[in-house]
Amino acid sequence: MTPIKPRTIWPYAIIAVFVLFASYIGYMVQQAMRTTVDLVSPDYYQQELAYQKRMESVARTAALPAPVELRYEAAAQRLTLQLPPALASQPVKGQLHFFRPSDQRLDFSLPLQAGANQPFSTAKMQPGYWRVRLDFTAGGQAYFVEKELLIK
Repeated sequence: MTPIKPRTIWPYAIIAVFVLFASYIGYMVQQAMRTTVDLVSPDYYQQELAYQKRMESVARTAALPAPVELRYEAAAQRLTLQLPPALASQPVKGQLHFFRPSDQRLDFSLPLQAGANQPFSTAKMQPGYWRVRLDFTAGGQAYFVEKELLIK
C-alpha cells in the first residue's frame, strides 16, 4: 500500500491570484474607457500657433503704469474689472473669458463695455476654481491678462 499524500492548496492559490489580478486589470481598463478625455479647448492647436502674439500682449500689459485689476467680492457676488487710468480715456474693445478647467461646458465669454470700472455678476457661476482671461485692445494695441478666481 502506498501512503496517501496530503493535498496542497498552492496550485489553487496561484490560479486564484492570477484570476483576481486579471479581473482587477479588466475592471481598471473598463473604468479608463468610460472616462471622458477633453482637450482644454476645441481649437487648442490654433491657440498654440498664436502663442507669440499672446506673449507680446502679456508683456505690453505688464509694462502699463498701473496694473489691470480684477477684484472678486464674495458677499456681493460681483467681479469688478478696473482698467488703468492710462487706458480709461481710450476706446476699449475685448472679451472677458471665464474658463473652468474641470468642466469645459461651463466656459463662457462676456464682452467688455465702455468705461474703466466694469462690474460682472458671478451669481450664476458654480462655486469652485475659475480662470479669467481678459483679452482686449486699446489704442490699437492688444493686451492680455489672466487671473485665477475662486468662487465661494
